[in-house]
This record gives sequence, C-alpha cells and structure tokens, in this order.
Amino acid sequence: MKVFVINEPFVKDFCRTQRWAAKTRGRVLRAPDWLAYATAVLEREGLDARIYDFPARDWGVKEYEDLIGLEQPDFIVLDSTTPSIFSDIDCAAIAKRKAPHTKIIMVGPHASSTPEETLRNGAGAIDVIAVGEYDYTVRDVILSYPNIKDIPGIVWWNEGNIEKTTPRALISDLDELPYPAWHQLDLLKYFDGTKLHPYVDIFSGRGCPHKCTFCLWPQVMHGHKLRLRKPENVVDEMEWVIRICPEVVKGGEFFFEDDTFTLHKPTALGICEEILRRGMNVTFSVNARVDTADLEMMKLLKKAGCRELLVGFESGDQTILNNIEKRATVDQAREFMARTKQAGLDVHGTFVLGLPGETRETMRKTIDFATGLGLHTLQFSAAMPFPGTAYFDYTQQKGYLHTTDWNKWLDPQGEQTGIISYPGLTREEVQSGVDEGLKKFYFRPMYLIKFALFNRHWKDFTRKIRGFRHFGGYLFDEMKKSSAIFASRQ
Repeated sequence: MKVFVINEPFVKDFCRTQRWAAKTRGRVLRAPDWLAYATAVLEREGLDARIYDFPARDWGVKEYEDLIGLEQPDFIVLDSTTPSIFSDIDCAAIAKRKAPHTKIIMVGPHASSTPEETLRNGAGAIDVIAVGEYDYTVRDVILSYPNIKDIPGIVWWNEGNIEKTTPRALISDLDELPYPAWHQLDLLKYFDGTKLHPYVDIFSGRGCPHKCTFCLWPQVMHGHKLRLRKPENVVDEMEWVIRICPEVVKGGEFFFEDDTFTLHKPTALGICEEILRRGMNVTFSVNARVDTADLEMMKLLKKAGCRELLVGFESGDQTILNNIEKRATVDQAREFMARTKQAGLDVHGTFVLGLPGETRETMRKTIDFATGLGLHTLQFSAAMPFPGTAYFDYTQQKGYLHTTDWNKWLDPQGEQTGIISYPGLTREEVQSGVDEGLKKFYFRPMYLIKFALFNRHWKDFTRKIRGFRHFGGYLFDEMKKSSAIFASRQ
C-alpha cells in the first residue's frame, strides 16, 4: 500500500508548519515535524509511506499533479492551515482527478477546528479528517479503511452524510512514538535566521497547561495536559539525528520545539545531565517562559550546550497580559532577563501587537519594553485569531474580526495582514506598529555593529546575512505597498 504524506504547495516562501502560518519576514522554512512523525508511524507498520515537502523542494502545483498522476498512491495525507485552506482543498481535488481511487485524509489545525465546514467545502475531495493529534489516527484509518466508523478522532463522509466519532485520547506514552522520518528529508534545506544552520526540531514533550487565549497548538492540536518523554529517549534521538545529519553538530543546532521546555524542571535538568554524561558536543536552543527556569536550570542548560531561550513575552503592558491569560508579569520578564545575563544565555523574544485591550499607547509601551530588555533577537507579529482558539471566539463575538473569508487571512503576497480592529485602533495601525518595532530594534547602530562583528564562525555570519537580506526584502516590499496606497489616494 502506497501512502504519500504531503506538505503541499501554496504561495512561495509560505511556512505552514509554524504556529503562525504565513510567509515570515525572515522567510523561515521549517521542517514538517508533525507530518514526519505520522510518516514514521506508518513506516513502522510496514507501509510504503513517503513524505514530500513541496516548499523545501521548491515544487509547485504542476509538480504535485505530475507526482500524483505518475505514482497513483492509495492514500494521501494533506496538511491544512487557515490561510491556505482553499488551496489545500484544491490539492485534494487535484489528487482525486489524477488518481480517482486515492483516499484523501486531511490533518492540521484548520481542518481540526472546522472539520464539517472543511468537508463541505471539499465537496467530496476529502474523505476523512483526522482531528487534533493525528499520529495514530492516520495509521488506524489507513489500516482499517473503509471500516472506520469506530476509529476515534475522525470526521468523514458516510454515504452522503458527515459523521463524527468520539474524540481520540491524547497519546499518553510519547516514548512509544518512533523518531520523525527525517531520513526522508534534506534537513539542510530548512532555515530560520534566528537559529544556527542547519537546525533540527526535537520534542521532549507535548501539551501546555497554560491557557493563553491566542495560542493555537494547545487549544487545537496537542491539548493542555503536559506529557513528557524520558530524558534518555530524547538524547537517544539526538544521537540518531547526528548520525543522519552530522552537520547539526558542525555549526548547527537542535531546537526544542516543546511549548515550554523549561516547564518541568526534572525533565529539563535530566536531559542536560544526560547530554553531559554522554560527553556530547551539541548546541541547542529551547522555548521558555518568564516564570520558569531558575538560575540553577539556566546554568546547567548553558553547561550542556544551550545557546538561546525563545520566550513569548507578548506585551509590555500588564493589563494586556492579564487579558490573554498569560499568567506572567512584566516584572517576572525583567527578572528572567537578569538571570539569563548571569547564566550567559541569549534570548529571542516574541511580541504580539493588537491583542485585547491594545491601544496606540500600549503598543508604544511594548516596543519600548522590547527594545530595552537586552534581547539578542526579537520578532513582532500582528495578533491573529485562529479558529479553534478562545481569541477567535472573542473577536467574532465582539465584532472585531473583519472577515471569516480564509482567503483574506494573508495579503496577496502571502504575508501576514491585519484582520481585526478595535474601537480606536485600526488593523493598519497595528501593522504599522509591527514594522516600527522591528526597525527600532534591528536598525540601532550598536546592534548592527554587534551583528557584523560577533559571530561564532564564518558559517554563522553567512546565516545572519541571509536572514537580514530576507528581512530587508520584506521591509522594501512594505515600502512599495505603502507608496502604491499613497499614490492611489492622490
């Protein structure tokens, strides 16, 4: 049985595998980690499962049509995001035309949060939607098809009717999962200007107990229950990755994509201790929160090879942090940064403008806060209320959401675009605040000097130049769009 697991084409440079699916300002291309897990599960069952990452191959719709027509797979697994959903549905329809016997399973956050709507819009092109965490759901559907009525976690067409089974329980023992099917992908293709190159994602756990109203993955895909792997299993995987991609220890790094790697201290310390016990010379970065990671943990992280902490500060205004149920304070953020300086760790900060309660004054406050924290790098984003989140429900109920036409979730170039406005604050002002914050941080003379002079090695410098070139291209495109808008109003 032939199964294709596909990260399908959309607009150029679109990154569907991140939490905020869009063409990023730094033109990030992230590996399809969740699809790679599902592929590995299918491989373990003895199936001929192949993962195709079209963006990484720089393939478009024509290559997609040719592949399906030539190979005639029995099953195709397609990913879905809100901005790309109509294109994703088109890919399902193309597959049905090119290989009419093929069964289409759709996964991912948009299909999971709007399964009935997605099936109806697919008009028969999508056979089954695997809702939420899909590693085992996809396997069970393929092995049991067409007798799938008792498989938990699916929505599907049943003789002209949409049927829904009971929700699937989250995977309790993550150590049972095989390692992602990285051996099928060229890991050197993936790039993020804030990370060393190449970087490889790794997970020590899934789920997040915090309830940030805008955060997509815990609310739609992996739940709020924290599930952890054994440190030995995690470090075994790191050694396996090094064997198939030795470049990751020759200037690259691992990135722990857990919602918060530092949340469970025994696991975080256990992984560091295991790395040190084995004498591994690795570099890695992790996601963290300002209310986790005491100085003891930070020092051990540094000793084990940690380079950078990625932290969602979100806002410099406490009222906004309370509004989104961040469960963290501005004072904790400052104290956290002081500890990172003591431990010698870099910090990449993420900030979101346009969250509930935002005003011009609070945006300015956040920009000043962000540029004064002593961060290594940062990113600003305009708030996006994705379906399935409490933030989406809030903006819809209040009438702040401009559209539920998913085609308008990005601008025509695939960049993020404003889709919400508040009384007294327009979406254009929010977008302008994002650009202002980025320019204020990255165009400081001292920052530019440090950027040019302080590098780990020549490869690190070329990585920075590539990222900065992408960012400069984004700003140039924004200036052209602004000029065109100004000219049209004259």
